[in-house]
Amino acid sequence: MTTRKPPPPEGGRAGERGSRTRKRLKSNLGWSTADRIVVQGHDLVDLIGNTSLGDFAFLELKGRLPTPEESTVFNAIAVTLVEHGMTPSAIAARLTYFGAPESLQAAVAAGLLGMGSRFGGSIEEAARTLQEALGAAGPDADLGEVARDVVATYKKTKQPIAGLGHPIHKAVDPRTPRLFAIALENGLSGRYIELIKLISEEGGRAYERELPVNATGAIGAILCELDFPWQVGRGLAVMARAIGLVAHIQEEIKEPLAAEIWRRVEDEASEHNRNP
Repeated sequence: MTTRKPPPPEGGRAGERGSRTRKRLKSNLGWSTADRIVVQGHDLVDLIGNTSLGDFAFLELKGRLPTPEESTVFNAIAVTLVEHGMTPSAIAARLTYFGAPESLQAAVAAGLLGMGSRFGGSIEEAARTLQEALGAAGPDADLGEVARDVVATYKKTKQPIAGLGHPIHKAVDPRTPRLFAIALENGLSGRYIELIKLISEEGGRAYERELPVNATGAIGAILCELDFPWQVGRGLAVMARAIGLVAHIQEEIKEPLAAEIWRRVEDEASEHNRNP
């Protein structure tokens, strides 16, 4: 009688590394053949010329194209994040390009590496705070109480409240009311936006100073309204700011600033040694 051999483990071959079962590789983002490219179930050729960059980003992240209302709000978020002047990330990109002009992508990457908890990346922490606070509180919770709990937690840990305050826009971040208005006009203003407004009010009382919702806080709340996981919040900042950084490098090529920045920092930082 012939003995039938057992089938190989899924994704592997019998006897390979002790017959260890391996997860089958799988991605739904895109695939291609010799004459076709498909992205999230849509033919790329059909999307070209008919889909904005923001809508395409939404498709990649959500697996579907946005509704008109979602498109308006998501594109508003993306536009908000592209540019904010001579920020640390822009300066880092310019200085890196000055040192390595053969590598534009390295200069952009250098700028993006600075998208952390203080600049841009706070979208992630704001969205996480809101999602975890409302997730733990339940659908019928009093948002005022939730806001007080959030502020108390931050104050206890002596950490700045994510999404509140700005080094330049002390009283009001001009981007915030516009973003909230767009969300409201498009039916995407709910409990997350209400909660971050209450956290701002409670934070101001607790810390005895103005703590307005900044753009990253507003965006974090709106991303929650759009049902994005908090883990991609920083990624949205990275996607949008990359455009701005390329523009900074283009300007650096035409009107260089990096050498002057270097010279001034060097002169001022070491002046006390030259003139004791």
